[in-house]
Amino acid sequence: MTRKKRRFEQLEAAASEPKKKTEAYVDPFQRGVGKRLEDAGRIFEGQGKNILYGLAAVVVLAILLGIFYAWNKRSDAAAQTALGKAIETSQAAVSSAPLPPGAKGKSFKTEKERSDAAIAEFQAVADKFGGSVGEKAKYFAAVTRLNVDRPTAIQELANLANSKDDVGKMAKFALAQADADDGKTDEAIALYQELAGMSDPIVSKETINFELAKLYEKQGKKQEALDLYFNIAKTAAEAKDAEGKPITMTQTARDAKDKVQELDPAKAKEIPETEPQSPFGGQ
Repeated sequence: MTRKKRRFEQLEAAASEPKKKTEAYVDPFQRGVGKRLEDAGRIFEGQGKNILYGLAAVVVLAILLGIFYAWNKRSDAAAQTALGKAIETSQAAVSSAPLPPGAKGKSFKTEKERSDAAIAEFQAVADKFGGSVGEKAKYFAAVTRLNVDRPTAIQELANLANSKDDVGKMAKFALAQADADDGKTDEAIALYQELAGMSDPIVSKETINFELAKLYEKQGKKQEALDLYFNIAKTAAEAKDAEGKPITMTQTARDAKDKVQELDPAKAKEIPETEPQSPFGGQ
């Protein structure tokens, strides 16, 4: 697995629940992917209000399904189904061999072929439904396009990032990721700082600050990076649930703790040690 792919796949975030819960029609497609959506939410840990985000050279299944799950209750049933099917296309099998007998779904010979098909479906959703669903489809199209036409994808993300809604915030984060990956460190830092200053940036601030710390470290700003890593780890180590029990640290927080240990072992001793919770309810 390449470093670039791992970098995007390891980024956290469980799909958040909508601010206002509403009952939504659940069609057969939604029932079919529901279990995978729940699993994705457990796989990617987050703290606060987290939403899985979809930015990678090859877009990850759990990431796309996670965002869809977080957003789908805000759309009508037809739009949900259309968007979900486009996401399934973006995650279809890539193989020169035909699908085995009885297998369901699509298959493509190359990742580019799959991406092109998914982008076309996302664009069709945007054209047909417009509104908030259309904006979400444009976002998915842009992150999928990063794999086949990066300059165009980045421009699309930049356009979406001008909005102050959820899609705009997600696009801003995706744009920061792309800038960082392209070596545009200053531009990426500016975007992360903007997100970190928001009261509700959608992506968890833990993740935003961790990415920001990595860029500070890359620039040789050891103290700025250390301060962010330390705050992430210490806050997570001291977090308690409603019953006053320690909350299990996310992978991002554990990684931050490791970075503190690496950069300043003495400082790392200030981070409280957390005791693992017993599966039988005790310590």
